[in-house]
Amino acid sequence: MPALDRRALLTLSTAALAGAALACQSAPGSAAARPAKKRKLRKALGIGMIGAGETLRDKFLLARDCGFAGVEMDGPSGNKLEDVLAARDASGLAIPSVVDSEHWSHSLGDPDPAERAKGRAGLEAALRDAHAYGASSVLLVPAVVDKNRSYDVAWTHSIAEIRATAPLARELGVKIAIENVWNNFILTPTEANRYLDEITSDGIASDVVGWHLDLGNLLIYGWPEQWVRILGPRIQKLHIKEFSRKKMDDLGRWKGFDVELGEGDNDWPAIMRALDEVGYDGWGIAEVDGGDAVRLKDVSARMDRCFAG
Repeated sequence: MPALDRRALLTLSTAALAGAALACQSAPGSAAARPAKKRKLRKALGIGMIGAGETLRDKFLLARDCGFAGVEMDGPSGNKLEDVLAARDASGLAIPSVVDSEHWSHSLGDPDPAERAKGRAGLEAALRDAHAYGASSVLLVPAVVDKNRSYDVAWTHSIAEIRATAPLARELGVKIAIENVWNNFILTPTEANRYLDEITSDGIASDVVGWHLDLGNLLIYGWPEQWVRILGPRIQKLHIKEFSRKKMDDLGRWKGFDVELGEGDNDWPAIMRALDEVGYDGWGIAEVDGGDAVRLKDVSARMDRCFAG
């Protein structure tokens, strides 16, 4: 076979490089082949934010009229099931999440087995309420660490209790979603992943335990977009609120929350990009000061601006 001349060799090399580049762009699983999907966040708010309305039905209708698509409930609660379902159905709103109302008073990580038993009973009741309401997850604060409740004990006991509750969660079709809060427990996203890994390592809880990511609570020690990327598909729901580190420094720790959505330290465009990268397409639930229709419409509009990034 005669040797290729220089021009032919260059032509073939250029074609080969172009073909390789095209193959890389279109290869299954490549970043270019799987552009980030723009998220379609659905807006909800906590039932306690609705400061007007005599009945649950009135409150749900007000939330709908203010631009929300869902209401997060507490459970167990004093609400009658028929009243909750009637309010949900009359308004057309969803109930995406139920907050365990017992997890602060009776911790799953407590050294006292009687307290843990009460905490587990509360979680089971919240799961049953969530199933009855059509909610897909229960928000859980899994443990509290303080001078009398040590980190290692809270870690071990809370994992055991969540594992023990997982079969009921699976039976009901409701996920347990751990929330990051100011409980001196699970302070980094890598630790959150480790915690979930350990809970699910026995295979029993692998498909029913995830994370309820609060975008305001973690600003005291981190950046939400980093948590989003690290937790990825384990994120079940988002709590939407702000925090100002400057207000915290100037006025005290809790004053950091005294800032409106869009005016704190959250970098909403960066958070939205991260959510797109991990494919999150779910609920953003406001957890801020509520009030009447004027206030709730303002919160709704602020959420729209934050989500548009």
